[in-house]
Amino acid sequence: MMKVLKSTKWELLCYFLLTGVLTAGVLFAGNWAHYIEVTDSRIWIYYLMGILIFTVVIGYIAGQRIQRRIDVLHLSMLQVAKGNLAVRIPETLDLTFAGIYSEFNTMTEAVEKKMHLLQQLGEQEVTNKEQTAERAVLEERRRLARDLHDTVSQQLFAVHMAASSLPKILEIQPDQGREVMEQLIQMSNTAQKQMRALIAQLRPMELVGKSLAEALDQWFPDYCRQNGLKGVKDLDLQGKLSEAIEHQLFLIIQEAMANIVKHSGAHLVSLALNESARQVVLSVSDDGQGFSSSLHKQGSYGLMTMRERAEKLGGQAEIISKPGAGTTIRIHIPKFEEAKKGEQQ
Repeated sequence: MMKVLKSTKWELLCYFLLTGVLTAGVLFAGNWAHYIEVTDSRIWIYYLMGILIFTVVIGYIAGQRIQRRIDVLHLSMLQVAKGNLAVRIPETLDLTFAGIYSEFNTMTEAVEKKMHLLQQLGEQEVTNKEQTAERAVLEERRRLARDLHDTVSQQLFAVHMAASSLPKILEIQPDQGREVMEQLIQMSNTAQKQMRALIAQLRPMELVGKSLAEALDQWFPDYCRQNGLKGVKDLDLQGKLSEAIEHQLFLIIQEAMANIVKHSGAHLVSLALNESARQVVLSVSDDGQGFSSSLHKQGSYGLMTMRERAEKLGGQAEIISKPGAGTTIRIHIPKFEEAKKGEQQ
């Protein structure tokens, strides 16, 4: 009962009902003092019922009108909290709410501009890191080239020399020839292992020369197959995202999938990536064991990394999980295409 009375709509209705009761009391007091004369006492029943019904109806209508305006504000706040910073509340003739709506629109516009700036700074940071990473990759490739020369190349040269001399050795000293043959097998195995290690290190980034959708079309099913998962993918991208956003989203997906393989024990993984006019929403869900709210609050390195990557671009990470009910990771990244066009004009 107390919870209902805390609602503005029902509280206003109670005030109207109380007003009706007081009005009926005043009329009854006037009749008792002979200021009001009612010849038939049964008329009081109609008076009381009419007053109560009238006040309840008017009170409900008034409360409902106020509640609608409050609901508009509440819904707009929820959308902003979900990352849709393009929300604006239309103007109203109600002077009580006109100022509140105007302040909300001003606040949302200021938040949108700050988030836009934050996203630009985040993209610049990602771009700078990518340039630094590219330089590091070039240096690493030089190192690998030296390692290739010092290991595999020398092993192959030794194999070549041993193989060249093997026919003569077999002809002169068959026993020693068999030892050389065993050495050849061992050296070739060693060279093969070293080559595989170097190839694994030289494997390029999945996003190099590809869009995010193209990279996921190739990477996601391969990753699921290698780790015994059934993957379901749903991509709805309207256009090309910025390089920084694509890069961060791809890293978040890789981190989420790695967490699923390591900790969830899942069999089914669902990946959804949807783009609207003002935001990008990424969702990664699994049917694994999930985790409790206490672990959710404490967080883990992988979850914190995903949150930080989303926040760098002005977005947010939402993690939903319950023991035995799987886990859903939802990322909201705002877009500012219309704002950019306005600034260019």
